[in-house]
Amino acid sequence: MQDPFYTKEKRKKSGGMLAADAWLDSSLYEFWQALGRGYTRFQDFMSIFHVAGIKRLFVELVSDGLSFFAIGCVLMTALALPAFDATASGEFNKAEDYSVVFLDRFGTEIGRRGIRSDDSVALDDMPDYLLKATLATEDRRFYDHFGIDVVGTLRALMSNAQGDNSTQGGSSITQQLAKNLFLSSERTLERKIIEAFLAVWLEWHYSKDQILKLYFDRAYMGGGNFGVVAAADYYFGKKVQDINLAEAAMLSGLFKAPTRYAPHVDLAAARGRANLVLSNMVAAGFLTEGQVTAARRHPATPISRADDANSPNYFLDWAFEQSKTLIETHNHASNNFIVRTTIDTTLQKYAEEAVVSTILEQGERYDVSQAAMVVTDTQGAIRAMVGGTDYAKSQFNRAIVSTRQPGSAYKIFVYSEAFEQLGLTPADLITDRPVCIGDWCPVNYGRSYKGTVTLASAFAQSLNTVPVTLSIKTGREPIAALSHRMGLQADYPVTRSLALGVASVSVLDMTSSYAVLANHGYKTPGFGITRMTTLNGELVYEADPDAPRERVLSDTTVANMNSMLRGVVTGGTGTRARIEGVPVLGKSGTTSSYRDAWFCGFTGNYVAAVWMGNDDYHATNNLTGGSLPAVAWQKFMAYAHTNIEILPVFGVDFVPEPTVVAEADPALEDEIIERPPSLTPAAARKLVDLAGRFAATLETAAPAAHQASVPGNTQGL
Repeated sequence: MQDPFYTKEKRKKSGGMLAADAWLDSSLYEFWQALGRGYTRFQDFMSIFHVAGIKRLFVELVSDGLSFFAIGCVLMTALALPAFDATASGEFNKAEDYSVVFLDRFGTEIGRRGIRSDDSVALDDMPDYLLKATLATEDRRFYDHFGIDVVGTLRALMSNAQGDNSTQGGSSITQQLAKNLFLSSERTLERKIIEAFLAVWLEWHYSKDQILKLYFDRAYMGGGNFGVVAAADYYFGKKVQDINLAEAAMLSGLFKAPTRYAPHVDLAAARGRANLVLSNMVAAGFLTEGQVTAARRHPATPISRADDANSPNYFLDWAFEQSKTLIETHNHASNNFIVRTTIDTTLQKYAEEAVVSTILEQGERYDVSQAAMVVTDTQGAIRAMVGGTDYAKSQFNRAIVSTRQPGSAYKIFVYSEAFEQLGLTPADLITDRPVCIGDWCPVNYGRSYKGTVTLASAFAQSLNTVPVTLSIKTGREPIAALSHRMGLQADYPVTRSLALGVASVSVLDMTSSYAVLANHGYKTPGFGITRMTTLNGELVYEADPDAPRERVLSDTTVANMNSMLRGVVTGGTGTRARIEGVPVLGKSGTTSSYRDAWFCGFTGNYVAAVWMGNDDYHATNNLTGGSLPAVAWQKFMAYAHTNIEILPVFGVDFVPEPTVVAEADPALEDEIIERPPSLTPAAARKLVDLAGRFAATLETAAPAAHQASVPGNTQGL
């Protein structure tokens, strides 16, 4: 029976769909067939290049090498984009174009910082042996390469691998110039790539002589001098045209490491480097051994720079940074400035002597190698700054740049906040017992507990559980906020162990914080500049001594804290800081594993903080804040309080002995500026030693004289 729904139209439509499906199948089949034939032809073509065995390995290496080379070129081009920006902007000198002359608080010059440059001498007028000494040591193939000395770089790499550093360096003169003109001194792959691109750019745009002239004019030569002309005048007091071979060798030796080989810093190292330069000149064929013999036998002798060597260099480095900030803030057009500072050179010598002598005498015993100290008056004026034990060996300023944990010296913030917020007093009782915050349970030094104690006793004995208990009551955030208001500038995380001094702080900030207690509770940031003028006398900046100060602590809190700080010195962990006849207040601080040791304190005259430790953070040999830091602190304060009026401390009952002052002409009283005695600590110790020997001599001589005057015993009497 025929389907009534089956029609011709439906049959026609179904046939069209089948035709379309057949066309699609055949098309796909033809496509894959064509693709297969194409692949076969490609294989036939590539078989021409087919290699096997060792040839295949070679081809694979070349292929991979080209691939990595292409990737490297793209990467280096991307990293070198800042180089193109630098050349387009025309900024040919990254250094500041101004210099600063620094004066101490009494107006005496104490040092200079900034650029001292001179490019007035043409290359043809410079001594021939200066050019040869530089080329022999820095870049013997200078006139042969395109800005990058590939041969010299490979030779330097091989020499370094063999441990030989007597030959020239790997960077060409053009590369060094690129770094001096455009880049910083950081050692990174990106900087080296940019340096290479800039070197090629310099070679493309300048002649060899122009590049060498720029190199001589822009290289840093130590002592704040840029260029060989300024360096010749600074080190030898001569025009560069008049220097001899030995002096030229010494100048050429400065290009590699001007701070290390500066003759006024380390003359022996400078002469050793100059001798190496002479050997390089002989090796390069520029001179014979006979021609350099006289220079070897009579090495260069720089003019005296004793004033520079005795300068407060750590302070000057910091003051220069502060000066640059002031110059930028006031946007002054001048390039040369005179800055009056707060530094007292006599106190500076005392501070250096106290710190260095303490480390030399007992540093080995405690396995401690470094120290820092900052001294201010009670208004915040910095009188002395010691950033390390030897500036010539390390210019790293540990008083400013370094931040270390203060340990128990931080507890002044905890107790101050407790007094402010909770209304406690030093006589209030608290229980010294185990306390935990979560799974952290601090213990006291000695792992014992005192039971019920006063806050003053807990502070003097530096108990750890008590400030942790107080921090739970006040909250840790308010303590951190108070520490920042008092003087700590660096941000630090607020953790459960905050009360025990785990924050990282600088020596200057700790000094400023303790100065708040010495200055009746007012914020007392440390400052080192009082006045800045141009060379023509135009005023740029002047500190206002009457500027309003922020009150941070109440008088009651200051009195309470000062009485407790006094107790630390009279009967606590800071007894080694006591000075007869002087009201001394302070607090010791020691961190876990004995990595850092502090003593911070003040009198009515000065505020000071001392830190001791090691740069590599390795633990000392049980060094505590109450030992060497307190000893160094006491040494300085004993010197500083000699022959001056002893001022009282707010909140401390102390009556200093009357000071005997010689009578002076009343008409001259306004012109006399009090300063500490000019006798140096070394001389003072020598006098004390001589006095001791004299007394010992008298003691031994007296019995002998007495025995000579008494008749000998005779029998029968």
